[in-house]
Amino acid sequence: MSQAEHFHNLADVTQGIARELAPGVTTRIFPGEQAMLSVVTIAPNGEGTLHSHPEEQWGVLLQGSAVRIQGGEEIHVTKGDFWRTPGGIEHTMRAGPEGCQVLDIFSPPREAYRVAGKGFGAA
Repeated sequence: MSQAEHFHNLADVTQGIARELAPGVTTRIFPGEQAMLSVVTIAPNGEGTLHSHPEEQWGVLLQGSAVRIQGGEEIHVTKGDFWRTPGGIEHTMRAGPEGCQVLDIFSPPREAYRVAGKGFGAA
């Protein structure tokens, strides 16, 4: 297998496994053996569904502004902020008026995200 198959570009919306997480919240998934990347786009003032999962998750705000809702707290985040969400902690994201783009990293990979589909997967 060519190593070129392991290279991707954040701006190329044709790459990755497409998934609609909620109305106005879409992602492109890039699964690996031990970790998984998810490039999430949230429409202006859009919000995901409060959920949890056993996998550890890290997030980086790439563009826009948002409020990270995690463990009952609301924390305003701006471009460049990043955070850790331990497994089992309820969380979601609410985009600011310009929308936002987030890079999420999961370890281990979320099995429900290995295929295209809708929703946040099984809790």
